Amino acid sequence: MDLQFTRHRRLRTTSSMRSIVRETHLHAEDFIYPIFVVEGEKKRNEVKSMPGVEQISLDYLNAEMQEVSDLGIKSVIVFGVPDEKDEVGSQAYHDHGIVQRAITQIKENFPDLVVIADTCLCQFTDHGHCGIVKEGKILNDPTLDLLARTAVSQAKAGADIIAPSNMMDGFVAAIRRGLDEAGFEDVPVMSYGIKYSSAFYGPFRDAAHSTPQFGDRKTYQMDPANRMEALREAESDLLEGADFLIVKPALSYLDIIRDVKNNFNVPIVAYNVSGEYAMIKAAAQNGWVDEKAIVMEMMISMKRAGVDMILTYHAKDAARWLKEQH
Repeated sequence: MDLQFTRHRRLRTTSSMRSIVRETHLHAEDFIYPIFVVEGEKKRNEVKSMPGVEQISLDYLNAEMQEVSDLGIKSVIVFGVPDEKDEVGSQAYHDHGIVQRAITQIKENFPDLVVIADTCLCQFTDHGHCGIVKEGKILNDPTLDLLARTAVSQAKAGADIIAPSNMMDGFVAAIRRGLDEAGFEDVPVMSYGIKYSSAFYGPFRDAAHSTPQFGDRKTYQMDPANRMEALREAESDLLEGADFLIVKPALSYLDIIRDVKNNFNVPIVAYNVSGEYAMIKAAAQNGWVDEKAIVMEMMISMKRAGVDMILTYHAKDAARWLKEQH
């Protein structure tokens, strides 16, 4: 044939060849594993909309953390489900709250694990919103003090990283000042700075018992149609003192991840959220997809888009599959 063309397939001829030219790699330490802790004893409550995910009581926590550690996962994020809720979410900032006790237990028994505290009020308020409510309106500024108190209580319990997820304006500034004034100036803030008002969060609300009792969260979480707004949110959080930025959800927002990575030189985290997890689990249980193949491809897509870490309910499975490859 009298043709001139480039033979790209030369670099795809064998598995070994493909391996040595691979641009993006996954490691177990890329994953952040979410755990849901509940009051009481001998509790392993299955989250029906999230197969494989459970709420666990503290007597099962050490075994769970041992498994995570053995798989090579270096970090976990703690969500708490309290027995008691009130209008101001007081159990969120109680020194002996369920999250605080879980953090202390993990750090005492697994000091090398990086423990991240989810810092929000929605699991702890009786109305399910992420801030103080008055006459049906979520109040921004009065909420900031409660978020700072929550962050300080979590740092006192031993949290290595504070991860505020509420999307109030000024939340990073309030938390950073609160931590610094309490002597925790070395505790970093992992801001859920780019958090969209998404339909992909549904199953999480089963796991965390955090469904809003009225309205929705569109007055504080971002419109999925907006792209440039994400850069404004990221910039303000960094100016207020954020050390990491989370983009949430992940799969439908890979373009946003790349935008944030291109514009800001800080570690970026993708939150592979509950709805994304549940869809794959349901399809796999029906035999419609190869769960391992599709999860690993999904993880690679997030790393390729620019994230440094992936907060995912698939973390244990993905870490196990990575071990098998070696």
